[in-house]
Amino acid sequence: MRIYLPPGYQTSQRRYPVLYMHDGQNLFDDATAYAGEWGVDEALNSLAKSRGFRLIVVGIDNGGAERIHELNAWDHPEYGKGEGAQYMAFIVEVLKPWVDQHYRTKSDRRHTAVMGSSMGGLISSYAISRYPQVFGAAGIFSPAYWLAPQVFTDTESRPPPPGERIYFYAGGSEGEAMVPDMKRMVALLKRRGVATQDLEVRVNPVGRHNEAAWRAEFPRAVQWLFRGRGGR
Repeated sequence: MRIYLPPGYQTSQRRYPVLYMHDGQNLFDDATAYAGEWGVDEALNSLAKSRGFRLIVVGIDNGGAERIHELNAWDHPEYGKGEGAQYMAFIVEVLKPWVDQHYRTKSDRRHTAVMGSSMGGLISSYAISRYPQVFGAAGIFSPAYWLAPQVFTDTESRPPPPGERIYFYAGGSEGEAMVPDMKRMVALLKRRGVATQDLEVRVNPVGRHNEAAWRAEFPRAVQWLFRGRGGR
């Protein structure tokens, strides 16, 4: 686990919204990243300075070779058992209470979001379907829906409640299925009652499946997710 605290945290008594992010190794430091970093700390430091935008980020490291199991909630005939249900239960039942106890957080769902890319996008979709009382917003980047098409039926039967704010991003150079799958999920959510104003859908026609693309999109996404929700 890696925790980013906003500038001024140590000298204030303010409470902050919290963003839970997957693949913690790739968020803050090239030295620990296995495919480049998101630059989350640099982006948020810049937003704090220029716009007064501040929040806490909790990065959960993946288990390396176990990542494909950890971030998939469903068993796969080729890749094996899915452990995503246990992974999210750990975040909700163990990690979040610990973070709320040890840091000055705004702990309600309105001020708590989840975000990830690829497999992290897949498990973030699962998170808002299964734990809408915990996460009031999600950033879903380049979701690996191809790996677990069950996510569509799961979302159909457990759609997020009114007011859930969801930011989708995908690149046009990520494979033939990426953008259509993402748009399929967006259409499903609209059909199940998620308001258009609570959905942001971004496609970069030349975007590839990598940290550089997600790093470029992160500042816009995080501001949209927490707009009017105490990030300033």
